[in-house]
Amino acid sequence: MPRPWLSVVVPAYNEAPWILGAAEQIRDRLEALGRPWELLVVDNASPDGTADRLTPLLVDERIQVLRNEANRGKGYSVRRGMLVARGELRLHCDADCAASFESLPRMLDALAGGADVVVGSRLAPGASIGRRQPLRRRIVGRSFVGLCRLLLREPTRDLFCGFKLWRGAVAEAAYGSTRLEGWTFDAEVLAMARALGFTLEEVGVVWSDRAGSRLSMATVFVPFVRDLVRARRAVRGASPAPAVVNEAAG
Repeated sequence: MPRPWLSVVVPAYNEAPWILGAAEQIRDRLEALGRPWELLVVDNASPDGTADRLTPLLVDERIQVLRNEANRGKGYSVRRGMLVARGELRLHCDADCAASFESLPRMLDALAGGADVVVGSRLAPGASIGRRQPLRRRIVGRSFVGLCRLLLREPTRDLFCGFKLWRGAVAEAAYGSTRLEGWTFDAEVLAMARALGFTLEEVGVVWSDRAGSRLSMATVFVPFVRDLVRARRAVRGASPAPAVVNEAAG
């Protein structure tokens, strides 16, 4: 196949009730763009048969399912997909973010304006929020973002929105330099991209929370802080890569 213009990487864990519908929506959105694309769903060893639900779509060679042999975490899954992807542009899209494709044209405009990474944001101007997260989760989530900004000096306000658009060369450089496998990877990879000399921009996106989140704040706090310390060491040791910066800018 020719090199895709856009690769979409969808991490999935126990998404059996929703994954087929989400993948069909993403496929239809990609077809409407009228340019070469590929869709990679990375199944994180889901025990509920998530990967099997996608079998009807695999007749299209542009759609792939990558199965992790063991549960390695969301960060591992997204990094695996980003580094396997071949697209000139690469979009990290969570399984519940298909609706955010409505905001893709604005994100493409930001790339055309000089950004190397465009972070979909629920806080930036232009964001349109349907169902909001519960208040408690929003408060705790913002506290976590505050810790990320403190330890990593990463100014992005909405670190954890699962809709981020990368230039291909930039994704390879940043994800190839990070190691976190859990959900804190978002903070690490954005801070790494900035440390490598790339330009990041937040763009408001259409977004709606899906009920039934499995993330327990009480159980992830200690691993979160531990991972942030690891990420800070990695980011501080990074230096700009002029050749990659020039390629991305071109």
